[in-house]
Amino acid sequence: QSQVAESGGGLAQPGGSLRLSCVASGFTLDPYAIGWFRQAPGKEREVISTISRGGADASKAYVEAVKGRFTISRDNAKSTVYLQMNGLKPEDTAVYYCAAGLSPFSAELLLQKRYLNEFDYWGQGTQVSVSS
Repeated sequence: QSQVAESGGGLAQPGGSLRLSCVASGFTLDPYAIGWFRQAPGKEREVISTISRGGADASKAYVEAVKGRFTISRDNAKSTVYLQMNGLKPEDTAVYYCAAGLSPFSAELLLQKRYLNEFDYWGQGTQVSVSS
């Protein structure tokens, strides 16, 4: 069964760091684009970062709210995509999801809402809480 699963969430202090992992199983990660999404209480789910299919040449994109603080990367050999989150803020508190899609599009395009249906496999989410 093809699926993705997130891990690495938890409680962090403002200014702290967490690294989320998205592990794919049941399929080879290389040709899949990955998106990281989050949903805060009372808010809609939003995309925050994407990485295109491929390896070292994969394109990466971020929304303004996390640009310069979050870094997305992929290790196809480990079937894992990471989201390194530094400089965490209380407003980063949310459930974080990863999703995989067999998509040919660039990371920048995949940030757009109209490309949401490019993602086929969704994880169950991992809670990130930022508080002092």
